[in-house]
Amino acid sequence: MSRIGKLPIEIIPGVKISYSDSVLKIDGPKGSLSRKIMDGVTLTISDKTIVVERADDGIKARSAHGLTRTLVNNMVVGVTKGFETALEISGVGYRAEAKGDVLNLSLGYSHPVNFQLPKGIAVEVDKMTKLVVKGIDKELVGQTAAKIRSFRGPEPYKGKGIRYANETILRKAGKTGKK
Repeated sequence: MSRIGKLPIEIIPGVKISYSDSVLKIDGPKGSLSRKIMDGVTLTISDKTIVVERADDGIKARSAHGLTRTLVNNMVVGVTKGFETALEISGVGYRAEAKGDVLNLSLGYSHPVNFQLPKGIAVEVDKMTKLVVKGIDKELVGQTAAKIRSFRGPEPYKGKGIRYANETILRKAGKTGKK
């Protein structure tokens, strides 16, 4: 039995859940999310909890059991609290600016990078070098942060580029001149 999959998911007050035709829809104070539930896994919804159960002990059902529980839990947390990922920009002249749903980045290229934010994602810019990507869908928040980071990943010699706030960059020693 999956250690993660067998844990019940607590339904927070103010969250409405509907489940029909293997599609789970969760509404909360921050918005609504829906997801198709995989075959081989069933949901049992009571007043206060959701329990994820697998239909059999086949390899597909076993592998989907813990994953489905985690995805449903992320949906419940997302519509109540939301998710955020922090990024930092380091480098001379590197900066960011958010205008509506477009993120303008100056990253040392000959042109500015204009990134159209996906629907449901917001970016807050603090002091032009700190970004916070926010949203209710954990998967989309992480994917958007990874896409922003990919525009200029941190380089190992001076550490310039975009990195996650909690990321440690392994620095390399540069060449030493011969005397």
